[in-house]
Amino acid sequence: LEYLEAAFYTEAEKMGALSGELALFAAVVGAHERAHVKALKQVLGRKAVAKPKFNFRGTTESADDFAATAQVLEDTGVAAYAGQAPRVKADAVLKAALAIHSVEARHAGWIRDINGADPATEAFDEPLTMKQVLAAVAGTRFIVPRRRRRMTSGAAPRFAG
Repeated sequence: LEYLEAAFYTEAEKMGALSGELALFAAVVGAHERAHVKALKQVLGRKAVAKPKFNFRGTTESADDFAATAQVLEDTGVAAYAGQAPRVKADAVLKAALAIHSVEARHAGWIRDINGADPATEAFDEPLTMKQVLAAVAGTRFIVPRRRRRMTSGAAPRFAG
């Protein structure tokens, strides 16, 4: 999810479709998400998952689509961290996750404010299970398979380097 958020904000910044507070939000939150990825990769080491390939299907090319998608991603991020915290066994990972969780909650509140949505609809948030988070991410269809090069029959392999 952190890879997805970091890539989403990075692409939105590059597309140039945002202005005003929405552009500021994308720049600030994008920097945060990239820092989250770096911190999690560092604390997880070899256990960190590989970065997927993304296709944001035009959501970074429209301010309205970007804002709606950002709200869903940030709300999902908050619920994902809350849901996974009890499963974390390593103190260093838990410390990093808790530090990120509170910032994700601020991101969610900020984008909800920009969108005119209530920043906190309930006194308690429902955490999401890993299965729910993975289903939500899959439902975006933003993660796409990496294309593999096929060798034609009889062709000599190409080497790089």
